[in-house]
Amino acid sequence: MAFDYDKYLRTDKLPTLWCWGCGDGVVLKAIIRAIDELGWDMNDVCVVSGIGCSGRISSYINCNTVHTTHGRAIAYATGIKMANPDKHVLVITGDGDGLAIGASHTMHGCRRNIGLKHILINNFIYGLTNSQTSPTTPRGFWTATANYGNIDPSFNATNLAIAAGATFVARGKITTPKELTKLFVEGFKHDGYAFFDVFSNCHINLGRKNKMAEATKMLDWLDERTLSLVKFNALDESQKQGVYPLGILHVDDSKTEYTKAYELVKTALKDKKPIDFGAIR
Repeated sequence: MAFDYDKYLRTDKLPTLWCWGCGDGVVLKAIIRAIDELGWDMNDVCVVSGIGCSGRISSYINCNTVHTTHGRAIAYATGIKMANPDKHVLVITGDGDGLAIGASHTMHGCRRNIGLKHILINNFIYGLTNSQTSPTTPRGFWTATANYGNIDPSFNATNLAIAAGATFVARGKITTPKELTKLFVEGFKHDGYAFFDVFSNCHINLGRKNKMAEATKMLDWLDERTLSLVKFNALDESQKQGVYPLGILHVDDSKTEYTKAYELVKTALKDKKPIDFGAIR
């Protein structure tokens, strides 16, 4: 039986504005399938998105949604989660949105371990604004702001999230949507900040200027630079350069989720007693 996506979509907003072959639709479908598998009521779900191609996801999914300002999606989502700790708050950003102007918000969301589910769609370019270098653009690639090739080192988003304190960190890609859905299911269940680095394609504003004008060529490129975590760990250190592991990369269930810690603040204020810091891990 075919999966019924329509009950999760704002069908009056379709077709989408994404370019043909864009991976954002794959991510949207994986999110919907994960929500369906978990049995969440869409009235209990809020999707917060930033600016960029990825930001359009909040326009198409039929639940509580907020399309925010550039780089500030985590800040908005933090307020929503603090006010509604029992709700499921998903945050969608791009690599520019989440790792450049919004990098500090991403880091502090990780640090606080607030129960947001942050999906960073990583297409290695500022796609919506026509090809500027992003923090994840590979070295040597042509962009509108690096006509002779990008000289910047590329950001490893999952390493940043782990170092900043996220308690669930995973990487997936759009060429393996079933595996991506499984990652979302596991991360959505996690009680804490869940960060997903999702490799996607932008063959229009990155690929066509770097000898990958067809979507399929960029998908092949994604496959060539990724390996399962098991295979990645079997490589020598010298072989790991430019290769990225897929799967669940880090889980820490020992830390207190932020809204639960904040309940102790509310209790202390109500009872006029000191905060029980021994209850915060």
